[in-house]
Amino acid sequence: MTNDKMKQLILYLILLLAVPASAQTLKKVYDEKADASVQIDSALTAARKEGKNVICQVGGNWCPWCLKFADFITSDNEISSLIDSHYVYLHVNYARKSNDTKTLAVMSRLGNPQRFGFPVLVVLRPDGSVAHIQDSSFLEEGEGYNKKKVLRFLKNWVPSVMP
Repeated sequence: MTNDKMKQLILYLILLLAVPASAQTLKKVYDEKADASVQIDSALTAARKEGKNVICQVGGNWCPWCLKFADFITSDNEISSLIDSHYVYLHVNYARKSNDTKTLAVMSRLGNPQRFGFPVLVVLRPDGSVAHIQDSSFLEEGEGYNKKKVLRFLKNWVPSVMP
């Protein structure tokens, strides 16, 4: 094997190892073709009927932390039960290179949460008003998320404890 081929192989292996294994296997949860306004309207209709709030997880399939969070909350029974009982949960796709009018309107409707990075969680009251925007970095621990912090966030925004 020539030096150039060896260097290419080593570079390839380094790049392969640089991508966490969990990010390679995580399920894509964002529908990149969905109309976010329609998604939100449908979630609000369901929330009003069920007496719940809405959580919009804004991010994209391009974001490893977004996919990690989605996997984290569905893999833990206590967290997923809490969400199912008190929230209508949806993934709102954010196209990173998009400055189109639709995307800007949705972000404005959600209180411009993209300023916090991704994923960002937006809690909506059933009337559609923004109750809270959660910077997910405060829920992280190491290379993942902290269960205690996530539960605290979720419990603080259930409809029964909100003003």
